[in-house]
Amino acid sequence: MKAVICTKYGPPEVLQIKEVEKPSPKPNEVLIKILATTVHIGDTKIRRFEPGLGPVKDFFFKPIMRIIVGFTGPRKKILGMELSGEIEAVGKDVTLFKVGNPVFASTEFRFGAYAQYCCLPEDRILATKPANMTHEEAAPVSNGGITALIHLRKANIRKGQKVLIYGASGSVGTYAIQIAKYFGAEVTAVCSTSNLEMVKSLGADKVIDYTQQDFTQSGETYDVIYDAVGKIESFKRKKSLSKLGLYLNVFSMSGNIKLKVEDLYTIKEFCEAGKLRTVIDRCYPMEEIVEAHRYVDKGHKKGNVVITIEHNGKT
Repeated sequence: MKAVICTKYGPPEVLQIKEVEKPSPKPNEVLIKILATTVHIGDTKIRRFEPGLGPVKDFFFKPIMRIIVGFTGPRKKILGMELSGEIEAVGKDVTLFKVGNPVFASTEFRFGAYAQYCCLPEDRILATKPANMTHEEAAPVSNGGITALIHLRKANIRKGQKVLIYGASGSVGTYAIQIAKYFGAEVTAVCSTSNLEMVKSLGADKVIDYTQQDFTQSGETYDVIYDAVGKIESFKRKKSLSKLGLYLNVFSMSGNIKLKVEDLYTIKEFCEAGKLRTVIDRCYPMEEIVEAHRYVDKGHKKGNVVITIEHNGKT
């Protein structure tokens, strides 16, 4: 099978398409024919070997990261954290899925989605695909959608509370707008000029163009500030929080967050009820994975960048 191999840490050019052995499912695993994956922020951080926690924290964390992830390059050479596809084979002990089932999944730090096939245990973050979504639309929900759901659920948002989402036009941010609205919040979305109309279309009640206005200067305070890109300075978030307000950072919380398959099915219900949709900026074929990573590295993507995967000349 074809797979994208990350040969070493570095720029997008370290990614190479190679022929590798097609995996076989263990007794408790399913073999998934992958039809779509994404350029997740986690993939780019591993490829670049940049934890993205800030200069000081990165300095101390990088030695630990080398031990965990790999010294000169990632131990798991096939990156990719989100996927959608079809079950092609099942292990003898599998009971939850059948051959032919359309599924979507988060591989988390098992990675492996940059390939034509991968195997996952049936009890991982794996579920049947939302019936009203294409594979391209479903793949990003499996991680980005769950992340937004888990974080915002921790805030116990009540109807009428004011929620500010910073980095609202990114993958997690676009899902966060919709989920916060589902919970009954009044949502203020912070993004750049070119994305204002897009975040409004997702349900944002108010928008702030960060290139024109610092949200801390508006005089508004918020019950929840969700930093979906991890870039708000601490003095700014304190200034704009209400007395009992809660600040959530997509990165600082990630180590305390455990994705659960139940959450994937909750996200699926949101999608099928028309409460959650995926914003796709660009789709690239697997053969253009380098260009896709190069585009994401610029830091201006809207929603998600999706990779489509061909099988016998068909996507």
